[in-house]
Amino acid sequence: MPSNMSFFMTQEQILNKTKTVTRRFSWWDIKPLTVIQPVIKVQGLKKGDKVIKLGGLIEISFVRTEPLDFIMQDDVVREGFPSMNTKQFIAMLVDHYKIKSDTPVNRIEFKYL
Repeated sequence: MPSNMSFFMTQEQILNKTKTVTRRFSWWDIKPLTVIQPVIKVQGLKKGDKVIKLGGLIEISFVRTEPLDFIMQDDVVREGFPSMNTKQFIAMLVDHYKIKSDTPVNRIEFKYL
């Protein structure tokens, strides 16, 4: 059974399949060919809450670690934010996660199955 990966901030991008890259401050051991179930939320579920799947499965195709601020514009688009520039995308994550812009991040490419 595939592991669940949360896409709370990018539900729409997963459902319309415009997101093909995600950056995580976790999932350090994930490998290419791993199959994952995208879901809305994994952690912080209250008693009685259920995991809600977001469409079908995805397969990891490439993984690398890099500083968050290494992101290029084409990856901002692949993250599902075509109207943002790199500075806006970095600022969004820095603000949301309360991290520094050069924090190492796990860049994960995937395809839809």
